[in-house]
Amino acid sequence: MKKSDLDHIESLAKKMRISAVETGYGAGKNAAHFGGALSAIEILACLYGGIMDVDPKNPDKKPRDIIIMSKAHAVLALYTALAYTGFFPLEDLKTFENDESDLSGHPVMNIQRGIEFSGGSLGMGFSQGVGVALGYRKQKIDNRVFVILGDGELDEGSNWEAAMSAAHFNLGNLIVIVDKNTVQGDGKTDEIMNLGDLAKKFSAFGFETREVDGHNISALYESLSALCTSREEKPKALIAHTVKGKGVSFMENNHIWHHNVMTPQQYEQAMQELGRAVN
Repeated sequence: MKKSDLDHIESLAKKMRISAVETGYGAGKNAAHFGGALSAIEILACLYGGIMDVDPKNPDKKPRDIIIMSKAHAVLALYTALAYTGFFPLEDLKTFENDESDLSGHPVMNIQRGIEFSGGSLGMGFSQGVGVALGYRKQKIDNRVFVILGDGELDEGSNWEAAMSAAHFNLGNLIVIVDKNTVQGDGKTDEIMNLGDLAKKFSAFGFETREVDGHNISALYESLSALCTSREEKPKALIAHTVKGKGVSFMENNHIWHHNVMTPQQYEQAMQELGRAVN
């Protein structure tokens, strides 16, 4: 990976993190899912900053890579990535959760804006990804399907049915990324439902599996690139170890910030910690 590419993605991630907090704060009393979005920033920055084959000027081109936000509450990460990639103006982020806005609290499919799938209920995106990957392979469409999962979401049994299906059909074009931030809405994931060693689990289900620091751009990009170029006819899984609420001290590893309202004082502190002056 060239240093210029690394610098570009690191800059993108920083801008996305600031914009995600600004956008969530702008939602006011509607609140926002800050924690799970901030843990996924670097993942989305790598995907949209160089890994994925997408074109904001031709959003429905074929072939193209597809991303399914199964952890659909992390839309602040998705929307900021799409805005900085050019799928819609940055100014539109100010409409987040407003009436009639295209940018709701969970994604609603809008191909022209780069939103490939609607989401909300957890445990469904993995199965969607399996179906899309299988359909594209049967149509001989050469592209990859990325599914972003949360570790708390893996409490849902439907995910493991999807994993069995992905391995059974040898879906080498399917790449599952687990945002393993160890915290879900009600507390620590290990205390609510201990999932054990996720890398070993996915490997046992027949996946080519890697683990990585989900906030280390260089390592994350290298791992994603390796999985994308692998010749193994197996589905791929990347376990990304992350921090819920990454970058904002009072949000980090705090389940209260899974979904919450930010006060003006908290917003000012968050912006200071992220290196952005409040006007």
